[in-house]
Amino acid sequence: MSSLLAGCTADPVEPAQGAVPATAEVITPSTALTVLDVDEGGASAIAVSAALFRSAPVVVVTVRSDVAGASAVGERIGAPVLLAPAVGSSDALRAELTRLSPRALLAVGAGASAAVEASASGVPVFTADSTTSALPDGLPDTSSPAPVGVTVLVDAARDDAAAIATARAAGARVVPVNGYDPRADQAAVQALREEPSKIVLAVGAGFAPVERLRARLAVASRGVELPGGGQVLFPGRRLVCLYGHPGTPALGVLGEQGVEEAVARARELATRYEPLSGVPVVPAFELIATVAQGSPGPDGDYSGEASVESLRPWVDAAGKAGLYVVLDLQPGRARLLDQARRYAPLLGLPHVGLAVDPEWKLGPDQVPLKQIGGMDAAEINETAQWLADLTARTALPQKLLVVHQFRLSMIRDEPSLVTDHDELAVLIHMDGQGTTGQKTATWNSVVAARPDEGVPLGWKNFYDEDHPMLTPEQTMGYRPTPTMISYQ
Repeated sequence: MSSLLAGCTADPVEPAQGAVPATAEVITPSTALTVLDVDEGGASAIAVSAALFRSAPVVVVTVRSDVAGASAVGERIGAPVLLAPAVGSSDALRAELTRLSPRALLAVGAGASAAVEASASGVPVFTADSTTSALPDGLPDTSSPAPVGVTVLVDAARDDAAAIATARAAGARVVPVNGYDPRADQAAVQALREEPSKIVLAVGAGFAPVERLRARLAVASRGVELPGGGQVLFPGRRLVCLYGHPGTPALGVLGEQGVEEAVARARELATRYEPLSGVPVVPAFELIATVAQGSPGPDGDYSGEASVESLRPWVDAAGKAGLYVVLDLQPGRARLLDQARRYAPLLGLPHVGLAVDPEWKLGPDQVPLKQIGGMDAAEINETAQWLADLTARTALPQKLLVVHQFRLSMIRDEPSLVTDHDELAVLIHMDGQGTTGQKTATWNSVVAARPDEGVPLGWKNFYDEDHPMLTPEQTMGYRPTPTMISYQ
């Protein structure tokens, strides 16, 4: 067929001489953020049409096999694009056509005509070929509506081509997302940052609930990214860390050199993992912020707290160099949340997370280095909630919360550990030392005990205490593959 015109099942609708092209009447959703709980395909096209069009002089109807050509036509003439079933009629399609009150229907593709005629309810039907660009004679002349000022989010993996065409025909901007979390898609983050929208329509129940999506959009629109890019920590990166306390070599390798040398050392260490990792490797510092002590100290909590001012040069230098930073807490007899709050000024930075060392959490009659402590999951959960709230209030990218463990008794009631805060990535870090056999046994126990098999895991290599210390190749050979690897 040499033109789009294949025929018309009713008298043509002749435009009046010199008539102004008809334009669809578009609307905006009544709420700033709406999630359409609809299946892909025909249902999503109808839902988007209902959300954005009050009426349309022409409606394009097609079937899945011809949706690409029909979409091009619909976007060009400002007409919603709806999908008809391959056989028979659809009550939902008929109802939407009745609501839109079109003057004509354009059936695009060989398979669309019969289905459109079954749902037309007396409206003139023009049939057209999806492979050419000419419009059939007699079809009402239309023009595209002005932009509607709505951003439509779609999951790039879904079959929502007709819904996308309908949104664009209404003058909406469409932002595809790989998955349902715009923070995890750098292209989506860029689009939302460059052109913020006051009204967002999300297609698919996977974007729900609304409040979670609202928070995710706030982060994406702000555009602040993590070291290594993006706004969601895992599985998009692997961290390789130097562990210790600044200026104190006895507490780990991080204290063996100044900050600039430590940055260079962390970077060099990370490069050794790059050929072994399927995701980008990001160098990191794990700074011991509070150090468990053998004496009670002025406040009686058996934990010495470094000041924010003393840690800030290390945190700032790391951020400038593209490193992630984790602040490690050894609380002694202190309440974990009280210690975490001390470092809110640093935790308010996008490249700073938190680590918890339960072995240094002591009971009222315990003293560091004489007993191995432990912490109730409830205490960790309390701090995790505070950290998640802090992250949400400031629209920051996901923040890392590391929980160290080498004995199962270190995390009491571990199955109740909350690991699904959207603002956090909770990681269980195996930091046992000794022979390879001992470390492997500890690893297997920690892996088996984690509260959910989707929780990422970390591994620690000790320069002096491991016999021998594993190579990067050996470290990466464990399963699940460690997501965070520390050196002490």
